[in-house]
Parts: sequence; C-alpha cells; structure tokens
Amino acid sequence: MRVSDFVSFLKQCTSFKHIHQTHGFLVSRGLHNDNLILSHFIQACFSLGYSSYAYFVFTHNNNNNNNNKRPNTYLFNTMINVVSPSEAVSLYDKLLLAGLRPDTYTFPFVLKAVIQLSAVELGRQIHCQALGTGLHSDVNVVTALVRMYSCCGALFDARKLFDEMNFRDVALWNAMVVGYVKAGDVDNARKVFEQMPERNLISWTSLIAGYAQMRRPEEAIVAFKRMQLENVEPDEVTILALLSACAHLGSLELGERIHSYIQKRGFLRKLPFNNALIDMYVKSGSIRKALNVFENMKEKSVVTWTTVLAGLALHGLGREASLIFSQMESAQVKPNDVTFIAVLSACSHAGLVEMGRWYFNNMDSRYGIRPKIEHYGCMIDLLARAGYLQEAFKLVNAMPLEANAAIWGSLLSASNIHGDAKLGQHALQHLLKLEPHNSGNYMLLSNIYAALDGWDESGMVRKNMRDTGVKKMPGWSFIEVNDRFHRFIAGDTSHSEFNRIFEVVCEIFYQLKKTGNHWKEIFGLLEFDS
Repeated sequence: MRVSDFVSFLKQCTSFKHIHQTHGFLVSRGLHNDNLILSHFIQACFSLGYSSYAYFVFTHNNNNNNNNKRPNTYLFNTMINVVSPSEAVSLYDKLLLAGLRPDTYTFPFVLKAVIQLSAVELGRQIHCQALGTGLHSDVNVVTALVRMYSCCGALFDARKLFDEMNFRDVALWNAMVVGYVKAGDVDNARKVFEQMPERNLISWTSLIAGYAQMRRPEEAIVAFKRMQLENVEPDEVTILALLSACAHLGSLELGERIHSYIQKRGFLRKLPFNNALIDMYVKSGSIRKALNVFENMKEKSVVTWTTVLAGLALHGLGREASLIFSQMESAQVKPNDVTFIAVLSACSHAGLVEMGRWYFNNMDSRYGIRPKIEHYGCMIDLLARAGYLQEAFKLVNAMPLEANAAIWGSLLSASNIHGDAKLGQHALQHLLKLEPHNSGNYMLLSNIYAALDGWDESGMVRKNMRDTGVKKMPGWSFIEVNDRFHRFIAGDTSHSEFNRIFEVVCEIFYQLKKTGNHWKEIFGLLEFDS
C-alpha cells in the first residue's frame, strides 16, 4: 500500500471506531511494521483526540522484541512533536536510553517543548547533547537553539550561536530577528534585518510586528511600504500587525485602505480581522465605522463585545455602552473582567455615577467576577471625576488591594479639577513613592495651588521638582499628510517647515487677538517673542 493512499484514507477517519478498524487493518497486513505508515497513523490519533490510543500503539511496537522494525528515531520524532512539552522531554530521554541517535528533526522538536516549558537550563543540556552528536553546526539545529535561547531570555547565547555560524539560511536570520523582537529590542532586530542577504514574508512580518508591539507605529508603516515595493505579499499575521500599528497611530486613511484590502482577500469572514478593524476605527476617531463593522459581523466573541465597549468608553458614550452590554447579555455572551473594565470606564467618561455603582456592586454577586485593582481604579476615577472625592478616597482606603499609581493619579487629577489641594497633596505623597520621576504629578499639584491663588505653594512644588532633578517631559503630536507622518515636539525647531508653521500660528494668534479677550482663554499659556 502506498503511503499517499494511506494518508488519504486516514483523512476519512472521524471516530474512534474508524481508528480502531484502521489499526486492525494495519496489523492484519503487517503494515504496522512500517514506521512511516505508523507515524501517519499516530498523528491521526492525536489530531482526533485519541492520544492514549496513540501511546498504546507506540509503546506496543516499542516493546515488541520480536519486531525487527521497532520504533526508530523517525517514529520517536513523530511522538515528540505531537505530545505535551513535558511528555516530549520524557520521550526524548527514552530515545537516548534506547540507544537511538537524535537527528536534525529530533532537536528542533524537543527544543520547541523546552521553549513552552521556559526551561533554559534543560535547553543548555540538550545543546551539549547536540555537540556530542556532531549536529551543533547543522543549520536546522542551530536555528532551533537560537529560537530556544531567545524565547527563554538568553539573548546573549542566541547571538553568540548566530555569529559562530558560517552558513546562515533565511530561517536562521529570521530566528535572530524574532529573538530580538521578543526581547523588545526592535533596533537590533532592524540591524539584523538590514544585513540579511535575502528576506521573506516572515522577515518583514517580524519587523512590522516588532514595531507595532513596541508602539512605534510610524516605523511599522514605513517597513510595510518597503515590503510592498519589494513585491512581498502580506499574509494574515502581517495585516493584523499593521492594523495594530494603525490603531496606535490613529491613521484612518491607511486603516481604510487596509480594510478594503481585507475585504478583497475575503479575510472579513475571520473573527480576528473584524476585532482588529473595530479597534483600529475606534482609535482612529471613527466610532461610526467601528459600529458598522460590529453590526455586520455574523459571529461575535467576548473580545468583539469588549472591544466595542472600550471604544464607546473612549468616545465618552456611556449610555450607548450600557445598551451594548445589555445586547451582549441577550446574546448569552458571558462578560469577563476586561469587559467590566470597559463598562466602568465608559461610565467614568460619561459621568454616569449611579450606573457605574450598579455595575461595580454587581460584578461578583451577579456575574461571578471579583473586582481587581483595575476595576477599583475605574470606580475611583468615576467617583473622583464626578466630584465625589471623599467617597472615592474612602473606597481607596477600603480596598482589599494596595492602591497603585493609576489610582492615586486619578485622585490627584480630580483634585486639580475640583480644587481640593489637601487631597491633591496627599495623593502626590503616595505618587512620589511610586513614580518619583513623573513630572506630570508635580505639575498637577502646582496647578491646583495656582488655581486657588496659592502661588507660594505652587512655586515650592516647582522648586521641589527642580531640586529632585525631575524634568518636565515635552508634549508632542503628529499629523498625516500625503502618506507622510509629521511629528511635532514642544520646543523643537528641527522640522523642515518650522518657519512657515510658525508664521501661520502667529497669524492665527494675531487674528484671535483682534476678536477680543477670548484669545486669552485659548492661548493663555502660549508665549511668543515680540
């Protein structure tokens, strides 16, 4: 029987009865002695969920002393590749005890298990065993070792191995790029990427995803445009990474083009793309288009509902968020803890105190979700924003958890809005311990004193800020014009069109000044040299 015919036959197996009958067929014809055929059979058992039976077949053949075709390295490799990580390591040990020699497939399979176990020391032992077999220079084995060291946080070892290799194929180059990306070192990932003699889709996607993950969306988009110039067709992973970059950047125009591309490729049938589109439209300022995607979806997961709720929260649409949450319950989709963060945030942005109280108080009793620090943070922010400062402060003291910087920051910000210098000072004392170098905290308290005509106190806060070496971080913004992103940083004059921009701002300032005193409200903090 040809192996290809047997593989086609296996695809028709859908139940344990089919598997059992197929095994009987193999044994009756002596085909169970063919390790290649047996390997395909074992893989079919695992894919259908009959792992115990696969173990039985493997072990039976392994212990059959009268069988000249006992499991060889190939069959062990099959098992190592399909079992759980701990079982894979155990089988690898049995392979060695059986006197079998690991090959170029054994090491990548067992090292994949090492990655899942995050067991770098075990990985080092396997590396030593690879040295003993003479396969330490095999490009497939080295690639697996580089991946293992990178994923387990031993980037120095990964780079050392990479540099020692005389021959590097594109998979090894990619492993090093991915290693740096996983470590959050996208600059070194870019350096390796630029040195590559050839690149493939994985190379480009890894770099784009790295920039997106590190919140450097402009560079992700630039890399994508380069990828297009080299006629490399993006895949699903690339598009999802790009949508993430568009969401961070708020690039609606590019996001719409990607949406059109997704539609043409038929990706809209897949849930992750719809979820990513909703997130992109929300963060690009178009809640209407986000809701349009949401309403046209045939399948919605808890992630879908939560993404929409978070979007409505971001746009201050608290009542609409409450309506969507009700629809979610009607659809019998169970909310999770992230869903409640979105709902409470929506209430906070819309000032819906009573509604927020109801959701917060019923989280555990009605939905079985015990409030975490993030939920307390949302509730405290809601109360503080609405002016219930003492209630918010009482909730901080009653929390079963230690208040974090976000919670004290909410109180400090609300103290600034509602002019409560005493609470603001108390919040700042906690923030100075948690975030000693955050200039924004000092500035908020200084503004509270200034608003209450406490200029001496305001000056002391700024002096304390200078004395402790805390520097105010400059604000920045950007705009997209003709597919090019322009970033502006406060106090920076390096932009090529700085003089023209300054002239236009001065003209706006002059026109506003002519209209009366309202210009002071808009440009009260703006200073120009005369």
